[in-house]
Order: sequence, then C-alpha cells, then structure tokens
Amino acid sequence: MKKKYLPFLNIVFLIALVIALVKGWQKTQAQERAPHAVNTKLNPLLPGYFADPTIKKFGDTYYIYSTTDNIMLASGAPTVWYSKDFENWYNYTMDVPSFTTIPLVNFWAPDIVEQNGRYYLYFGNCEMGCNIYGYVSDTPIGPWKKLNENDKPVIAHNYPRQGFPSLDAQFFTDTDGKIYGYWGTWVHYNGGYAVGELDAQSMKDMKGPKNIPLAQTPGPFEAAYMMKKGNKYILMYSGASCHDETYNVRYAYANTPYGPFTPGANNPVLSTNADKSVHGPGHHSVLQDGEDYYIVYHKHDYPMTRGGLSRQVCIDKMVFENDSTIKTVDPKNTGYINPSKQKVPVNLALNKPATASSAYHLVGQNTDYTYQAALATDNNNATLWKAASNRFPQDLTIDLGEAKQVKRVFTQFEFPTFYYQYILRYSIDGKTWKVFSDRSANRTPGSPMIDDHDAKARYIKLTVTGTEKQGLYAAVWNIKVYDSLFDIPLAVKSKSSVNGPAISSKNAMLLHLDVAKVSSNKAVTTLQNTGTLGGVFKSVGEVPLQTDELGVKALKFGKGFLTSDQPVPQQLAWNGSYTVATWVKNPEVDKAGECLMSWCNRNAVRLANSYNAMYYNSAGYGAAGHLDYHFDMKFNKLPKANQWHYLVLTFDGMVEKIYVDGVLDNQQNMTLSSAIKQAKFIIGASDEGENYSGFMASLKMYDYALGAAEIKKQWQQSNPLNRK
Repeated sequence: MKKKYLPFLNIVFLIALVIALVKGWQKTQAQERAPHAVNTKLNPLLPGYFADPTIKKFGDTYYIYSTTDNIMLASGAPTVWYSKDFENWYNYTMDVPSFTTIPLVNFWAPDIVEQNGRYYLYFGNCEMGCNIYGYVSDTPIGPWKKLNENDKPVIAHNYPRQGFPSLDAQFFTDTDGKIYGYWGTWVHYNGGYAVGELDAQSMKDMKGPKNIPLAQTPGPFEAAYMMKKGNKYILMYSGASCHDETYNVRYAYANTPYGPFTPGANNPVLSTNADKSVHGPGHHSVLQDGEDYYIVYHKHDYPMTRGGLSRQVCIDKMVFENDSTIKTVDPKNTGYINPSKQKVPVNLALNKPATASSAYHLVGQNTDYTYQAALATDNNNATLWKAASNRFPQDLTIDLGEAKQVKRVFTQFEFPTFYYQYILRYSIDGKTWKVFSDRSANRTPGSPMIDDHDAKARYIKLTVTGTEKQGLYAAVWNIKVYDSLFDIPLAVKSKSSVNGPAISSKNAMLLHLDVAKVSSNKAVTTLQNTGTLGGVFKSVGEVPLQTDELGVKALKFGKGFLTSDQPVPQQLAWNGSYTVATWVKNPEVDKAGECLMSWCNRNAVRLANSYNAMYYNSAGYGAAGHLDYHFDMKFNKLPKANQWHYLVLTFDGMVEKIYVDGVLDNQQNMTLSSAIKQAKFIIGASDEGENYSGFMASLKMYDYALGAAEIKKQWQQSNPLNRK
C-alpha cells in the first residue's frame, strides 16, 4: 500500500513545495517593495527632525512651532509647519529678525499666543544668557517684529532668582483672561520651575514671579506645560534625560495657577514603550478637540542618532480619568484623524516599487538597517531612503505600475530647512526620459518641494544633484505623485538661500606628514605637506625630532605643536566626510586633553557638533571631541600606553568610527555642523591647548571616509616598526 501511494505523495509534496516557494518569493518581493505598512497611524507627524512642539489651531488651520533639530545642538532655522487635514504638513522658514549685535542662532522651544487679533511668538535663546525673547505679527507665520527693539528679553536670565536659566517658556491663558508663563530647564539642578503673570496688554512684561518647589514636581528636567481641566490647573512637565530612553512626561495639579501643586499619583504618564518604537518621548503640548485631548510630543529617531537630538514629532490621545488625573498614555502611534480633512487626491506612488542608484547600509552595535528605496514610497515619516554615500548624482526611480496622468509631485527631503538641487524626469517605458521639473539650480528650501507639470508616465525618476550643506545625503522621507492639482494651504514659500551649493569631496589625501622622510634630526620648524592641499606645517613652540628605544623616528610633542599655512577647505565644513590616520605612541595616556589633531574653530559657534578634533585620552572624548559629552566618542578599549598604535578616525556623513590597529573599536551615528571659518589645521594640540604629550611618526588626512579593508591594509603597510 505504501509503495502504491508513494508517487502520488511525491507529486503532492512537490506541488506544496512549489506553492511555498512562490509564496515565500511573493512575500520577499512585497517586503522589498514595502517593508513597512501603509502609514495609517500618521506618526511621526512631520517629515524631518523637529522637537519641543507647540501645537495651535487658528481658524481652520493647524500650526506646529518647534525646535529645528539635528543641527548644532538643535539650533536650526525658525520654522512653522501648517496643515488643514492633519496629514499633509507644509514647512515654512519664518522671517524672525536677528539680534542687534549678533546673529540669531538658537530658536528653542517656541510658543505662540493669540491676543486681540495679533500673534505673539516666544522662544528661548542662550547667546546672551539664557533668555526668552518675544516677537509679534499680524499672522501666525510672520513676518515678525521684536517686542523690544533693544533686544530686552521678555523673561531674562536670573529671573526670578540668580542663576536661573530662562528657557522652555509656555504660556497659559486662564478663563478670566489672565496669561501665565511657566519656564525653566535643568530644574533638578536649579531648584524647580518658575511661574509668573504676563502683562496681557504689553505682552512683554512679567510680574509676580514665583518658584515652584521641586517637591511639588518630582523627577523634573524641563518643559513645563500648563492647562486647565474643570477647576484644576494641570502642570505637565518632562523628566529624566532628553538624551536617552528615560525621558518622560509627568504632571501635578493645583487649585490655582501658582499652586501649591500635588504630584500625579500615576507618574509618569508618557514613557518609552515596550518595543521602543516610541523612544524617549517628552517636551509636549496638548491639542483639545471638543472633549478630546491629544498630546503632541517628540521622540528619538530610529536608528537613533548620537545624543538624542534627531527628534521627531508625534501625537497620541490623552484621556482624563477625572479633572486631576491623567490616564497613562499608551503610545501606539495611533495618531489623530481630522474628520473634516481637506480632500487630497490619492497618492499614486503609495507603496509602489522603487529602485535607487544606491542605499545606505548601517551596521553597528545592535543595528543592521538599510535605508532602501522602498522607504520613500511608504508614506511613513519614520523611514527614509538614503543613498549609500554623500556623493552626487543619486537616483530614485518609482514604478507606478502602468502609465498614468501625473500633474504634481511632492518630495520631502531629509532636511526641510536646507535646499536640495534635483531633476524630476518621467518615462513610459523606463528607457526614454523627459524632464518633468528641473530644479538643478534650486536654492529654496521647503517641505514638500512641489513640482507641477502635465505628463503621461509610468516611471518617475528623481535625480539629486547637490545640497546646500556640505556632507548631506540624497535622502527622501516620502515622494508622492498625484494625477490632479489641489489647493495648498497658505501657499507661501521660504526665502531663497544666499549660500551656494556644497562643494563635493575631491576624494583626496589633503594632508600627509611622514617623519621617516625628514632628513634633519633637529627640532622641527617647518615640514612640507605632501598631501594635495600643499603648503607647509610650521612649529609653534618646540617640536623636537627623536628616535625612540625601538628605533622609530618621530616628532615628540608636549611643549609645541604644528599648524598648516593652508586654510581648512570647504569640503570639510558642516557634515563633510573625513579620515585622520596617524601612528602614535604615548608614554602616558592622560584622562584629559591629548589632542592629536583639530581642524575646526570652536569659538565660531561653540555649540555641540560644530567642533571636531581627534584625541587620545581615557575620557569620554578619548577618540573624538564635539564640545558636549552627549556627542563625544570614547575608546571602548583604550590603546595601551607606551606602545605604537595606528589610530584612524573616520566620518562618512552618517557614522563616526574609531579604529585601533586596523580593528574597529567604536562608532556612533552623527550629524555634524563643523565650523571651519578661520579654522586652522593643528597637529599635536587643539585651538585651546590640550597638548598631545607623546610621539607621532606619521599623519594623513583625507576628505572622505576610508573603508575598513583599506584601513587594515594601511595599518599593515605603514607600520613604522617595519621601516626603522
């Protein structure tokens, strides 16, 4: 009997196997086309890095004012997002006048108040002490005028007490018309939040300031937000640390705007969720829609950028159990659907197959992630396509499946406040291409970039040809295609930038210092740079040439250092890629200083990530320093003292890595804002001293990131012990 049915069973098995393989192939194809589900949850709300959101509804339009993140310690341009449907958001860079004597750099945690038909904008800035400044306009988007022409703050540093930093101000209008301000950051160090009354006539004078004791708001950090529920005043705030997963939202309640406040019994009410898809949520505002409440907050990006300052804005429903109790928010990214949403045509590109010239593959500690082409068509603001390198041109092509009428294309680039240069083309067959829109000379930032034409197309190809800032990638959160035109709310454009496009990497070795080829045995006064940048290194102080006990000829630093007579080139500015590779031996590895090389001017901006330098010490900035320990990089395994080591620091515009003797030791996701204006190449020290005290046999610097294989090869071939 078994032999009789064996051929039949074999056939059944083969059929089942074929079906399984086909289903598996289909599943794989589907995953490649759309690895993430359709974004019906609408979170994150905004395509970009923004934090500290204040949400308002003026008329029939929603506005989100926020900190522009991922740029020099969250010091990006002052922008506003607006929407009528709560799904399609438009970014506008506002016209906010600078200070009288210095540029406006910080635009932190803005808030806005509508009063007597005018709009009052307040935000924090730490360029002349940490103050809150005020501006006024006849519209919610400006142009803005200073409330005080002499740059006098509305809430000054040291108010209401000495040493108190006036940041993170939020204003609350009570039912009796009085307006109260709540402010303070790092309050666990500074004795609690502050509250005061804003003069409702002048809108620029505070009175009756008072400290809110720490005991009334346990576990605080920053970002106080006041609201009223019934007769109770609900003071919400953010606790723990904004740089990691501990960040959370808490609350306390009172019978008066000044307190005393009673902590909520179920704090915190918003925290990192179990699967960490909502990571480090906090610094929020609240939207009330009828009887419903929604909490609008920021969370960290994924994969998470070092320091936690690449944040994204989200929204979730917030429920009151009673007037003094907020239920714990379950951050499932459920979002908010506006029932009266503006009618926008169907996005023809949604989840359509996409291919690209390249895609960045991020491999790191607990991370294996590809920014693949399909992520640009999933309508998900948490995901984006990113090219494999920051060189241009780079292409992204979408297959609509069949020829369709195309009249409008929305492109949401990674950084809305910087311009991208690009060309959109269309094709019926994928072979013959015509121009849909030529923005190769574009200098206007925005999100989305809106391009209108009228064409029959199956394929849409985006070719990114350049960016405003050095080192930025061709990267797109979403690209959307429509077969008809529709109204754009407000329909305003940001001003064009006066800055020319970034200069591309020359793929060159800029600096080369090889001590073995120096014939003299005296102290160095000048050394020729044999790299493509040319010029000479000059000594400042004494830099002797010595031969160590192993017979290696090297420069001995300690009292002096070298500087180049050539300026730092533009390709190393901002987020530009680089490699520094050096053979060094340090008799003692100190806990601080020990700068091997610097090439940025830390005094030009003096904000985190605006400074780059390579070190060899045992501190948290042991390998790379960026002015803030939240962004610095240490050695995981400190190279042993008094031994020759090949240290290589690389940055490709995405990831910073340190190699020790040909082996990767540490890495971190980064975005830099390197300040090179009036900067110098300094070898053996930084621009503020931090002298290196050891030996150096050679140093090379490239304007691109060397790969792991090349680094290992150079380690093997350039060892000074083999050339003595």
